[in-house]
Amino acid sequence: MAQTKQFTITVENRPGAVAEIAKALGKAKVNILALSGTAQGASGTVELVAEDPRQAKKALEQAGFTYRETRAEEYELENKPGALAQYLEKLAAKGVSLNSICATAAKGGKKAVLVYTIQTEAKAKTATA
Repeated sequence: MAQTKQFTITVENRPGAVAEIAKALGKAKVNILALSGTAQGASGTVELVAEDPRQAKKALEQAGFTYRETRAEEYELENKPGALAQYLEKLAAKGVSLNSICATAAKGGKKAVLVYTIQTEAKAKTATA
């Protein structure tokens, strides 16, 4: 399991809003590893994990985006039915409550990547021990 940073970016709910984030990061040569987003009414949020969090932070600031940075865990799973459930059951058994979660896998790929944030950092240390 690897520790990383998740960026939660506040955006307007309009065409091109997410593209602007991707363009700012791409221009700074920042690779996005995971991305999810939701919109409610006139605004929304985009959560992303970048390969180089420091460079992502710099690019987001230079582009003028409002964001929140949160410690996240990145975990690689086998890409097979039930693997996600098994891992999440282990976290639940240790009392870990998730704030956000994103998982992705390529069709036919052998591995899936799970990225999540939790309520307290103390519980993260317990869960990963």
